[in-house]
Amino acid sequence: MARKIIPLITDEIYHIILRGVEGRVIFQNEEDYYRAIHDLYEFNDEDNVSWIYRHSFKDNQAKTDILEKADNKKQRKLLVHILAFCLMPNHLHFLLKQIKDKGISKFMQKFGSGYAVYFNNKYHRQGALFQSRFKPVLIENEEQLKNNFVYIHSNPVALIEPNWKIGGIKDLKRAIKAVENYKWSSYQDYLSYKNFPSLTHRGLFEKMLQPNERRSFVNDWLKHKKEDF
Repeated sequence: MARKIIPLITDEIYHIILRGVEGRVIFQNEEDYYRAIHDLYEFNDEDNVSWIYRHSFKDNQAKTDILEKADNKKQRKLLVHILAFCLMPNHLHFLLKQIKDKGISKFMQKFGSGYAVYFNNKYHRQGALFQSRFKPVLIENEEQLKNNFVYIHSNPVALIEPNWKIGGIKDLKRAIKAVENYKWSSYQDYLSYKNFPSLTHRGLFEKMLQPNERRSFVNDWLKHKKEDF
């Protein structure tokens, strides 16, 4: 049975999940993660990315300029606001606000195809890298929005306790540390540590929660997951 396509409405917020085809690892090393971060910034633009960028990207380029891109690049015509994100070895989570008609679809198509070209060239492979269609879930209220903020940023716990969603968290302090130290998400920027600040639009959550409240909100949820089991 074909999957029902959810209409994507401008000015609404969606939780988006994008998975590697057949569960394959899509980020094999630090360079791949940096490339994805860089692509998320570059492809969030109505204009096409230049041929030079597609073929000249280097890991050290991303390391040196991703923090300052907003200051030295032409004004972009954004497709979406990236409110939160987390890159995991075989999948990605986003909270996206669509700000242009068909903006999420265009952004995901540009990112998915662009990163796949990089990955396939680097690892000498062919074919699709991601599942055919990303999975969007409409955020309908503030409580759901806060819960998705926690859910997305707590994903790195799976890297140290793979079965935590079923068996619970065994080492709470280690889990909290793993989430706060995980580089490939927006959580550090929400805790006021400068990581990839030019990538996200954090104003909505900054109005809702102070930095200490964001930390407490995530930590309390992780503690709840430990107490439940």
